Amino acid sequence: MNAQHANWDDLRLFLAVARAGSLSGAARALGVNHSTVFRRVGAFEEAIEVRLFERLPSGYVLTEAGEEMLETALRVEAEISELDRKIAGQDLRLSGTVRITTVDMLALGLLPRHLAAFHAAYPGIELEVVATNAAVSLSRREADVALRVSNQPPETLVGRRVGRLVFAAYGAAAATDGTADVPLAERDWIGFDSDHEALVRRFADFLPETRPIFRANSVAVAIAAAKAGIGLAPLPCGIADLEPDLVRVAPLPDDFMRDLWLLTHEDLRRTARIRAFLDFLAAALTAEAPLLEGQRPRAWSNG
Repeated sequence: MNAQHANWDDLRLFLAVARAGSLSGAARALGVNHSTVFRRVGAFEEAIEVRLFERLPSGYVLTEAGEEMLETALRVEAEISELDRKIAGQDLRLSGTVRITTVDMLALGLLPRHLAAFHAAYPGIELEVVATNAAVSLSRREADVALRVSNQPPETLVGRRVGRLVFAAYGAAAATDGTADVPLAERDWIGFDSDHEALVRRFADFLPETRPIFRANSVAVAIAAAKAGIGLAPLPCGIADLEPDLVRVAPLPDDFMRDLWLLTHEDLRRTARIRAFLDFLAAALTAEAPLLEGQRPRAWSNG
């Protein structure tokens, strides 16, 4: 293997394809198009004179040489990421970019007003938001800060609990009028798919005999469906209470509650722009505890 012909860009490409198992998945991860990945994989294999992937109908599968390459590439990636974090951790400037990852419901319903206030306070810092329910690695600098809904945050990250999300059942006012005497188990419900495994599990424990008539992989879609009158949805009070077209119908058990964590990597916590963002957002979310915990003064609609 002519390994001296490999560079970091080639190894990043190789890792993306190995992780995704497909050209399209790697293209999405790298932010390039499918044909670029196809061309660069072929050029890389030609340069090192080794076939790294078997092209199968099910996707790209590592060859024996590819498996060996994977071990080395992962070590190189870890060392480069560590160097990158340590260099960034020494940055004392209140400028540059802070990349935040969070789930869609927080990116749409919670963060925007706080990001606007942060920008007003720190105009030299650029903000990027990655809204996804998939895991985003802070160790590989795919993001600098994570706002996560979890009762068990990763031990590899540092940060603090900045709030608690209380959930309740919400529906459109017109669709819930006159239903106060109808048991929750007999209502039409909006549910979620496996992207929201914790919510799916808690709903199944709460109403084991009830099957949602509508499912979504996005809380934003569930909110829209509830506003349209499709059914009730289990939603966080801190977001749903701000929707004028929704009414809170009934509380949900305490096991629906989820902690809200603001996290970063140990090597980045002293970077000035990241420290500024962490402190600002933590204070803003702590101040919103009554809203997040469903204590905002708003009467139950019925039920």
